[in-house]
Amino acid sequence: MGVRLAQRAGEPASFVIRGARVLDPVAGIDEVRDLVVRDGVIGGSDEGLREIDGSGRIVVPGFVDPHVHLRTPGREDTEDIATGSSAGAAGGFVTIVGMPNTQPPVDNASTLGSLIETAEDQARIRVGFLAAITLGQQGRELTEQVEMTELGAVGFSDDGVPVANAEVMRRALRYQAITDRPLVLHEEDPDLSGDGVAHEGAVSGRLGLDGIPSISESVAVARDAALAEYEGGAIHICHVSAKETVEEIRRAKARGVAVTAEVTPHHLLLTDEAVVGLDPSRHKMNPPLRDQSDRQALVDALVDGTIDCIATDHAPHAPNEKEAPFEEAPFGVTGLETAFAACFTHLVRPGHLDLALLVRRMGADAARVLGLPEPGLGDGSTADLAMIDLEARRVVGEDGFQSKSTNSAFLGDTLLGVVELTVAGGQIAWQR
Repeated sequence: MGVRLAQRAGEPASFVIRGARVLDPVAGIDEVRDLVVRDGVIGGSDEGLREIDGSGRIVVPGFVDPHVHLRTPGREDTEDIATGSSAGAAGGFVTIVGMPNTQPPVDNASTLGSLIETAEDQARIRVGFLAAITLGQQGRELTEQVEMTELGAVGFSDDGVPVANAEVMRRALRYQAITDRPLVLHEEDPDLSGDGVAHEGAVSGRLGLDGIPSISESVAVARDAALAEYEGGAIHICHVSAKETVEEIRRAKARGVAVTAEVTPHHLLLTDEAVVGLDPSRHKMNPPLRDQSDRQALVDALVDGTIDCIATDHAPHAPNEKEAPFEEAPFGVTGLETAFAACFTHLVRPGHLDLALLVRRMGADAARVLGLPEPGLGDGSTADLAMIDLEARRVVGEDGFQSKSTNSAFLGDTLLGVVELTVAGGQIAWQR
């Protein structure tokens, strides 16, 4: 069975957007024109359809996020499928993929099947699920991956922890020959990371914080790229943060290794200097914010394709958890509602990244790394799109969040690019 993406049933959308800039970089579309959606499909006659004023707006293929924490099962107080998918819709996403490091982990067909059923009842946009590589994410015994593949798992990941044992990873790569699903890897050497809470560098030294060295990430990537090359397997690297990791990925791709990689908006835009404020709600995440040379290397790698796509690593937490001292607070920040606006404001507007490339890296390229359907604006396509006012500003958090959690790295910042309409799976999922 193929990958299973779940979404609640709803009314197919019918409308015409008048006079918007329609931009689909994969299809080579970039023009001001009307765009018709009839019965959830792009194209056809606009006769009798409700009109939406698109003047001064841009319409793009909807975004895809291959890395989201929906906290279900076990921590529905911080997020659930309904609120997580609503947050995605508000950010222009039409497909998101939930990670399996829940309580309990998604490491069996029963738990996976229950999640899919819940998404079919609650999800505003398409939601897929990764299942764990190892039982209990303990890094020892592989899960029944064939059974979960048949149920529709998008792929397999122990995200939150690395698969530290090289022989277990090698067996997972061999198992991949049967499942043909990607292995999505949190890359970290636990012995090198130790009890670190911030990037190992000048800032952590000044603050007296235990550091996480960048080589903790890069040496793990080098090992798994070598294993994938040896076994003829395919790996996807989560939340790249370090320039050394970029070089390992670049070398692996040059050798022909089937490796893809993602980067988060917060790693593209922020450095460890933000940690000086000791605000764990905004600036404590794993991998940590690193220095300016790392940040620049990530931007350059996103532009040249060494890093394939943007993923949010949307990680909600309860306020009382994040109000703890920096060393004790949990890792992670939210991201679905701010990803496009943050990247547009701080990368596209200053000229560091082309708008069409940002749309591609958040849409078709993000879908491709996990083998998901790629959104597009061609006639006959299912309507998976976002309409955005690029000139509109909003203060992050001023109007609240669709997510249950508020631990955004950009809380209080003024960002350009407000999503006004999201259509996912042919249904209106969000309209401001």
